[in-house]
Amino acid sequence: MKIILIGYMGSGKTAVGQMLASKIEVPFKDLDQEIEIMEGKTISEIFSEKGEIFFRKTEIKTLKDLLKDQNNLVLSTGGGTPCYSNVMDLLKTDKNCITIYLNASLNTLTDRVYKEKDKRPLISHLTTKEELKDFIAKHLFERSFYYNQSSNKVITDGLSVEGVVSEIMKEIKE
Repeated sequence: MKIILIGYMGSGKTAVGQMLASKIEVPFKDLDQEIEIMEGKTISEIFSEKGEIFFRKTEIKTLKDLLKDQNNLVLSTGGGTPCYSNVMDLLKTDKNCITIYLNASLNTLTDRVYKEKDKRPLISHLTTKEELKDFIAKHLFERSFYYNQSSNKVITDGLSVEGVVSEIMKEIKE
């Protein structure tokens, strides 16, 4: 089984994915890290040197390679991953995948992402918290159609990483 975590940047996909994988004793993979390894560059470098279209093509290829692998895993995707190409259709039709949308509120996402905005190529140019909040709100509006196609959803506001993992464990045992 492959548990695929989706959600906006800052929703906790990596932290939750690492703990979940440890609890259920399967490998954890972060899609962005897999791309960085494959390309030998950071995501920021890929975006600045080759552009978003190259990145998205590389992202879908890397995702498909991970899905072909027969081993179980927990995979943290990028915030935009489900919104490009036919990713959600691919994940929904793969009988070995469970998709889980980590749903965090606009305020929670803004607070989390603002602290690390310089490390994130899509938002590093934004200077104020209000600009960031508007940017995230627009993206959430555009992306919610894709995120909400997940087979499961966990609202993460007010939950610790352990609390989110506990909620996921309830979902996947049903």
